[in-house]
Amino acid sequence: MDDGTTDKDETGDTEGDGERGGKRKIEREDSDFTSNGTRCAGWLYRPENVDEELADVPVVVMAHGFGGERSFRLPAYAERFAERGIAVFVFDYRGFGDSEGEPRQLISPKRHVQDWLAAVEHVESVGFDSIALWGSSFSGGHVTVTAARTDAEISALVAQVPFTDGRASTVHLVRKKGLGYGVRSVVAGLRDQTRRLTGREPYYVPITNEPDEFGVLNTPGAKEGFESIVPEGEEMDNRCAARILVTVGMYRPLKEASDVDCPALVVKAEEDLVVPGKPVEKLIDALDADALRLDCGHFDPYMGETFETVVERETSFLDEHLL
Repeated sequence: MDDGTTDKDETGDTEGDGERGGKRKIEREDSDFTSNGTRCAGWLYRPENVDEELADVPVVVMAHGFGGERSFRLPAYAERFAERGIAVFVFDYRGFGDSEGEPRQLISPKRHVQDWLAAVEHVESVGFDSIALWGSSFSGGHVTVTAARTDAEISALVAQVPFTDGRASTVHLVRKKGLGYGVRSVVAGLRDQTRRLTGREPYYVPITNEPDEFGVLNTPGAKEGFESIVPEGEEMDNRCAARILVTVGMYRPLKEASDVDCPALVVKAEEDLVVPGKPVEKLIDALDADALRLDCGHFDPYMGETFETVVERETSFLDEHLL
């Protein structure tokens, strides 16, 4: 673990309406950390008027979902939280975005949770005492597991359109896409596992694709939804090591929800075609969580009016439990 020092990256002003408190200055700094000996890239958003004394300032730790990067709409949430006086730490997993690590684009629940736990240790080392976790989609499952496993005291948890049960998600996608999707997934996954065991580079498959083309996420609207969160001028690395297709069924964050004892908010998309709805309801019950249920799809909370509804509810929840 590093010593928690940061280098200033950039500053900026965000415009807010009257309800959001007007124009506020938010400072963003590079704040990298180490996970299992590998550098992970992090951004620390400091609210205005926050100096080096951080013990009395709450922080939200955030990372992306399946195959995403920290720049994919997470800054929009981070800036809104920071406007309310909450610091935010956003990071890339090993092998993704600006983080180091090989192989690239390896989606591994085990590695991701290790990175989450290291990120929590990092914000503690920087000086934060009050910590919340925020995750969306695949990381909506990671925050549940992290809250259950970390030695740190977690003050609040937000799980947005969360992945909850790999077994249920696998069955859900095969039902939606047909047996051919399941067969092709197994073949691709085993091919990649064979390459792993023989020390070769991964066999990659598309993260997202059109419904008539193979990809891990190829339900209707998934490709357009994923592409909508990629910042203008950036290109998405639309591939992942195929082994996740045969290992994801063993990852079941729902099973650890009973070990989480902090307040939680779960945002559920009632028209979600990526994660099944019943396990999300089970997660809400297991966490005894507040719930925001919206008639929208999996990617809608990132953009437009749905984003405004979601981020305001999440901010109010964090206000209540952190400030």
